[in-house]
Amino acid sequence: MHVAVAIVGFRNSGDIIACLGALSRATYADFEVVICENGGEHSYRSLVAALPARLPGGQPVRTICAAENLGYAGGVNVCVRASPHADAWWILNPDTVPDSTALEYLVQRLRAGDCELVGGILYGTNGRIQTLGGRWRPWLARAEAIGRGQSADRVPLQSLERLIDFVSGASMLVSRRFLDVVGPMREDYFLYCEEVEWCLRGHAHGMRIALAPNARVLHHQGSTTGSALPVRRRSWMQVYLDERNKMLVTRDCFPSHITVAISAALLLLLIRYTRHTAIRQLSFALQGWWAGVTDRRGPPSIGLRRESNT
Repeated sequence: MHVAVAIVGFRNSGDIIACLGALSRATYADFEVVICENGGEHSYRSLVAALPARLPGGQPVRTICAAENLGYAGGVNVCVRASPHADAWWILNPDTVPDSTALEYLVQRLRAGDCELVGGILYGTNGRIQTLGGRWRPWLARAEAIGRGQSADRVPLQSLERLIDFVSGASMLVSRRFLDVVGPMREDYFLYCEEVEWCLRGHAHGMRIALAPNARVLHHQGSTTGSALPVRRRSWMQVYLDERNKMLVTRDCFPSHITVAISAALLLLLIRYTRHTAIRQLSFALQGWWAGVTDRRGPPSIGLRRESNT
């Protein structure tokens, strides 16, 4: 099984270099690496200059410069289109450091033939699980991470797969059949929740999501987007897109729940941001919530202008 590793970067060559260093130690060797740089021509040239053309095991490394910031889903789709002969695609965040055996275990689980998309264990530098996958609460328009905070060395394996509605986009192995049946990621989400919608759409088409519990990936969460920052330090774009896209997931995947979810999501965001006395971020959240209620999609032009000036 030939795997294309799809990595989307945004002016973070240091993360990508570390990720490739980990991939060079992979025990599974039949893969290539395709990187989409969303950060512009200058970042692309700097990245190409810093990366090898091949890993020590001979795996080719190809970097593509996006014409504009396409967002995460757009970058993933560029990588997929650039590797049409792959049997599967390992979508991997640039701020991850996979264990040497991670890809081997993911491929092993996919080869079992009873699933079309596989996730593993995402864990932090503290050794605690970030997620084994997630559950989507359609009435609340909210996601729930499975296993969060537990020790990565003590994973409860029994019946976990039946609980998983989606796998984190930081590390997911996707089969060709999944792509052929379900189609690409939705680019109108731009950033956040695109993998949730993709997996839920896959469920609706009869695709099964599985877990490879030995596929461990260290995740330096939010190094590109800042999503791991304290609530009161998060930017307009982070908060806006997070709240907007939760509503879009509900609208796209559970339209019959939208009326209740609108009110529930509003109440939850009011509680969350007032609890942290993050009044500025509350205003960002309300803008995002309303954008989702009114079905506004695509890149957030205000946020992108701000990002380009930093």
